[in-house]
Amino acid sequence: MSAVLVNKEKNRAVFTVEVAQNKFEEAIQKAYIKNKKRFSIPGFRKGKVPRKIIELNYGEGIFYEDAINILLPEVYEEALNELDLDPVDNPEIDIDELNRENPVKIKFEVDVKPEPKLGDYSNLEAELESYEVKEEDIERVINSALESNSRLVSIEDREVKDKDIVNIDFAGKLDGELFPGGQAENYELTIGSNTFIPGFEEQIIGKKIGEEFEVNVTFPEDYQEETLKGKDVVFEVKLNSIQEKVLPELDDEFVKDVSEFDTLEEYRNNIKIDLEEQNESRKKIDKENKAIEALIDVMEVEIPDSMVKNEIEREYEDFLYRIQGMGLNAEQYFSITNTSEEDTKEELKPNAERKVKSDLAIEALIEAEGIEASDEEVDKELNELAEQYDSKNKDKFIKNMKKSGNLEIIAENVKKKKAVDKLVSMVNFKEESK
Repeated sequence: MSAVLVNKEKNRAVFTVEVAQNKFEEAIQKAYIKNKKRFSIPGFRKGKVPRKIIELNYGEGIFYEDAINILLPEVYEEALNELDLDPVDNPEIDIDELNRENPVKIKFEVDVKPEPKLGDYSNLEAELESYEVKEEDIERVINSALESNSRLVSIEDREVKDKDIVNIDFAGKLDGELFPGGQAENYELTIGSNTFIPGFEEQIIGKKIGEEFEVNVTFPEDYQEETLKGKDVVFEVKLNSIQEKVLPELDDEFVKDVSEFDTLEEYRNNIKIDLEEQNESRKKIDKENKAIEALIDVMEVEIPDSMVKNEIEREYEDFLYRIQGMGLNAEQYFSITNTSEEDTKEELKPNAERKVKSDLAIEALIEAEGIEASDEEVDKELNELAEQYDSKNKDKFIKNMKKSGNLEIIAENVKKKKAVDKLVSMVNFKEESK
């Protein structure tokens, strides 16, 4: 087999491979062995028909396609290694007419990994937000704890007000006719939650239990149901019950119930410490992101569209996994949010572009700085992973990781972490309080 690089411009490589006739013959024989059980010819037991007889009956090229499919992975991989190419997408393949007299000629065309050029990164600067824990931040955490420990009280003797939780029956009508999905009984709605059609919740305020009344609303122009977009509708509503959320008293007894502390003062101080630690973690991530952005700014690179497209697809799969965790499939999510797969992928595009650029920038920095991962560093990273994912069976986890050949991936992760740490130490950060 011989590979020849025809062209390599703008991260697109074109190369040809010539496979000797005897190599093609071996692949044809493998294809015959793989498929001979499918052929049934009078005079021969099924699966025992000689290859020559099959070719006489079905044509000489009956096994060519399978033979090529057997050859391609090995031929492609060998050519990539020989030509030192790093593909980032599946190749386009063109094959000359096949016969047994001549070598097989295959043409590959594929996007390859770009080679970034780093500019001067010795004096990088970046702006950084400085976060300070304020009194309102502490109050927000406390209010959340109060909300989580609130209780609902049934109300009998007053009208509905904002923040109440009401139970209603409703029937929506468009031009005097009920429309699909516009009816429900014993529906619970929090007034002011803005979870219903705009204008609906406000018209329940002031009503009393047992009242039957009409609510007039206009569906939004971007509503997901085509027949209701921008339409004026009338809901016939009956108010069944009212509940009010009552928060517990904020005192030492409440603190003892919800925490390990005895006094409100201790509780508040601990919240402040937690928030400060969160701010430090956020600051560390911000520093890393800003430093990488600064490095990208001094990098020259042309990125193949396929790299961004592949990253979008990867992030889209993550997105589908996340909404499944919410109990939704894609169709349900798109219906609820009035979006589509195309909208979601377009929304993911900027982050995908940034991820691709970030990875290329860090890889270029690793090469420029000659950053390596020692055996000790790899072992430490492996132990941390084992502690994180399978702390009860650490030894087994580590053994399996080593057997599965993942040490190279772990070493790459170590190098990337070291590169980011080095980059952060080199950047001059200007902090701005927010």
